[in-house]
Amino acid sequence: MNTEQQKKIYQEYIKEVTPSHNIWLNMLKAFVVGGIVCLFGQVLMNWFLSMDIKKEDAGTWTSICLIGTSILLTGLHLFSPIARFAGAGVLVPITGFANSVAAPAIEYKKEGQVFGIGVNIFTISGPVILYGIFSSWLLGVLYYLLQMTGIMGGM
Repeated sequence: MNTEQQKKIYQEYIKEVTPSHNIWLNMLKAFVVGGIVCLFGQVLMNWFLSMDIKKEDAGTWTSICLIGTSILLTGLHLFSPIARFAGAGVLVPITGFANSVAAPAIEYKKEGQVFGIGVNIFTISGPVILYGIFSSWLLGVLYYLLQMTGIMGGM
């Protein structure tokens, strides 16, 4: 068998094993589940506001509840099936970030507090934190330089 035939056989194999995705269905699922997450957050926010909690504090409590719910669902092994179904609808908001910290902690807890949880807790979320901090620092420096040159006025 020559290399052209091998390439053709390999390409056919790739087509067989590669799952096909319906992008419109995936977007619909992400939209609906993301909307449910937002609805849950809004219900929590309204509930906290109805207890005469200041708006800023109600927002904080809402975030805490969303994070706690995400961690609870992760611990009960329910978050992954939801994420497989909903995709970005549940992974992008604060719930996805909480899951990315909780999942490695739960997975590696058997290896101990230091070498299990301590070493692996930020394996998924670490790059997000690192590049988030770095990009905010870089934009801050750029803003400072633009202010110093007079291109951009102060706030």
